[in-house]
Amino acid sequence: MSGSSGSPTDYSTAVFTVPNIITIVRFLGTPLFVWLVLARHEYGWGVFVLAMMGCTDWIDGFVARRLNQTSQLGRIMDPLADRVALVAVIITLVVAKILPLWLLLLLLVPDVVLLAVTLYFFRGDAGLKVTMLGKTRTAALMVGTPLLLLAKATDSGFAFWLAWAILGAGMVMHVIAFAQYLVAVLAKHRELHLPAAGPAGDIQGRP
Repeated sequence: MSGSSGSPTDYSTAVFTVPNIITIVRFLGTPLFVWLVLARHEYGWGVFVLAMMGCTDWIDGFVARRLNQTSQLGRIMDPLADRVALVAVIITLVVAKILPLWLLLLLLVPDVVLLAVTLYFFRGDAGLKVTMLGKTRTAALMVGTPLLLLAKATDSGFAFWLAWAILGAGMVMHVIAFAQYLVAVLAKHRELHLPAAGPAGDIQGRP
């Protein structure tokens, strides 16, 4: 990540920054996790890789603020790395028959709808800030999935039920966060396309 605070003008155009390199490392952890779980059935090591990926998610933001290396590329890469990792992890666990298919669909459908609306109205990034609910949702899902994998590796009933409690809360927050982002995107689109009002409240350019 290259920081989530500040206005867009605060971001630099730098590419090869320390936090961006850390984010790239997080990207590389995703295929490693898939290989460990599906090819090697090493669930314990899979949990370890997810834990390291979670650490880098915090570290890159800390480094970006500490070294003042916030960048436009990092602002895009950081949430993208989180989303790619989350979707890949859940797909992997569905293929491994650890998670049900409906949970994957519940995760993907809102994301696809939001992406389609954003691309249609803004042809890309709508420039919305990540909300606290969105961050909490991602954290819950990224904690619940490795915990479920750990329950599989240790055959722990307590870990299994705790994992599902966290995942359930994460999915509820996911749906609410989707609704919030969708409303924000539509509101921003309306705001950008409203005709400007003159000093007396009349529409500018109106005779």
